[in-house]
Amino acid sequence: MTRTLLGIYLNDHLTGAMAGVELARRLARTEGEWAGGGKLERLAEEIARDRDALVDMMAALGEPVRRLELGMGRLLEKLGRFKPNGKVVSRSPLSRVVELEGMRIGVEGKIAGWRTLRARAAVDSRLDIERLDELIASGRSQVTRLERLRVRAAAELFGAAENG
Repeated sequence: MTRTLLGIYLNDHLTGAMAGVELARRLARTEGEWAGGGKLERLAEEIARDRDALVDMMAALGEPVRRLELGMGRLLEKLGRFKPNGKVVSRSPLSRVVELEGMRIGVEGKIAGWRTLRARAAVDSRLDIERLDELIASGRSQVTRLERLRVRAAAELFGAAENG
């Protein structure tokens, strides 16, 4: 089967989305109480729905999901847990900051992907412009919420308020 540049691009985004869902769910489990109010749990649900939306768009475009690449994304997310963080056995407070930063970066990348598809939608009727606009707006909201949590976590950890 021939691979298109669009298919490669979308599978790369899907790989990132899979890793993002895993990270979001882990953050919700480990930091949900700290964040309070179900904030991280809602974000994890939204990020999972966004991944599903990407799979749906890939299907509409006739671009197959590459299972091997998805497996690599999951593996990379799990390997990322073994970074030095100042603790050997327990979870480091630095993990909270780094993982929130990682989530924000991932969501920014997701928004870029939605914008790319939004531009293509102008010439490709298989893509739903209104849905892409909704996904872009939702991503912006996710970035705002993640940034609030990141600023709070960094201020708690390093003892200084940051401009958000």
